[in-house]
Amino acid sequence: MHRLSALTDLLKHLLKWLLLASVVAVLAGSASAAFLFALDWATRTRLAHAWLIWLLPVAGFAVGWLYLRYGSSVEGGANLLIDEIHDPKKIIPLRMAPLVLGGTVVSHLFGASVGREGTAVQMGGALADQLTRMFRLNNEDRRIILMAGISAGFASVFGTPLAGALFGLEVLAIGRLRYEAMLPCLAAAVIADQVVLLWGPLLHIAHTHYAVPLTPAISAWTLSAMVIAGVLFGVTGKVFAQATHGLSALMKRKITYAPLRPLIGGLVVALAVWLLGTDRYIGLGIPTIVDALKEPLPAWDFLGKMAFTIVSLGTGFKGGEVTPLFFIGATLGNALGPLLHQPVTLLAAIGFVAVFAGAANTPIASTLMAMELFGAEIGVYAAIACVVAYLFSGHAGIYRAQRGGHAKRTPHKDPADT
Repeated sequence: MHRLSALTDLLKHLLKWLLLASVVAVLAGSASAAFLFALDWATRTRLAHAWLIWLLPVAGFAVGWLYLRYGSSVEGGANLLIDEIHDPKKIIPLRMAPLVLGGTVVSHLFGASVGREGTAVQMGGALADQLTRMFRLNNEDRRIILMAGISAGFASVFGTPLAGALFGLEVLAIGRLRYEAMLPCLAAAVIADQVVLLWGPLLHIAHTHYAVPLTPAISAWTLSAMVIAGVLFGVTGKVFAQATHGLSALMKRKITYAPLRPLIGGLVVALAVWLLGTDRYIGLGIPTIVDALKEPLPAWDFLGKMAFTIVSLGTGFKGGEVTPLFFIGATLGNALGPLLHQPVTLLAAIGFVAVFAGAANTPIASTLMAMELFGAEIGVYAAIACVVAYLFSGHAGIYRAQRGGHAKRTPHKDPADT
C-alpha cells in the first residue's frame, strides 16, 4: 500500500511539472520566436540604413526614459529573477517582457553592441511567474517555475535545449545545482526549443548553423593547449564582467538622471563607428562569429567587441551579454590558434563557449552548448577549457545576483597552521 501511494505521488509530481513546464515553454518559446523575428528585422534594417547609428543616442535616451517612467520595478532584469528565486517576495510584473523586448530591438535597430539572451531569459521568467498566481503556487514551486522560465528562454533563443536546461539550474549559485528543478527545467527547455522550430517557417526565422570542420585527435599538447587557452578565456571573462559592472557603477554615481546614461553611451558608440569606419563591432556580430570558425581574423577583433559591448551595456542599453561573449571568445580563440599550434576553427569554437563559461560561472551548461552547436566530438576539449575558464574567472560574474554556493577550489592551507 505504501509503495502504491509513493508511486501515485511520483506520477502526480511528474504530471504536474510536465503540465506547468509545457505552459511555460509555449509562452517562452513563442515570445522568443517573436523576438528573433523582430531582431532579424532590426538587424536587416540597420544594415540597409547605416545612418541609423547617429540616432543611437536618441534611442538610448528614449528607452532609458521608458524604464524610468514605467519600468523601475523590473530594472533589475535577469538579476531580479535570480533574486526572486533565492528570496521570493513578489510576482515579477508582466511588463518586464514587453519592455525588455522593445528595448532590445531598439538597441539593435540603432546599433548598440548587446546580445539577446538577457531578453529571452527575462521574458521567459516574467511569463512563467504569471502562473504563480494563476495556479496558486507556493514559494518553493514558484522558485522552480522561475528556473523553468529561465531555461526555456535560454534554450529557445539559442536552439540549445540541454544547455538551456542546465543554465537555469547552474546560473543561480556558484558551484551548486538545484536538482529538484531538473525535470521542469529540462521539459521547459526541450519544449520551448521545439516551439521556436514550429514557428520558424511561419516567421522565417532559423537558428544560426555553426560548423567546426576539423577536430584533431587528443594528444598531450592539444589537452595542454586547452588548459592554456582556458586560463586566457577565464581572465577575459573576468575582465569583461568587472569592466561592465565598473562602468555601470561609475555612470550611476556621476549621472543621476538615468536616461542620460545611454544617451552618452550611444554617442560614444556612434562616434567610434564613424572614427573606425566600420560597424563590425555593433549588433550581434553573427557574421564575424561564423567567419571566426572558418578562417583567420584580425587579432584585435575581440578587443574591439569588448570595448563596444562594455560601453553599450555599462551605460544602460538593453539586451544581454552572452552573444557578445560568444563573439569575444570566438575571435580570441581564432587569434590564439597559431600561437598554440591548434586549428583556428577549433580554438574559435572553444573560445565561443569558454569565455561565456567564465563570465557566467556556468561551465557545465557551456560544455553542453559546445556539444549541441559543434558536435559531441568537441566535448572533451570544451569541458577542459570551460572548467579552467571557470576557475580563473574569479567569484564575480556578469550576473550580480548570483550567489556563492561553494568555493571554486579547496582553500590552500599553510602546513604551519595545522
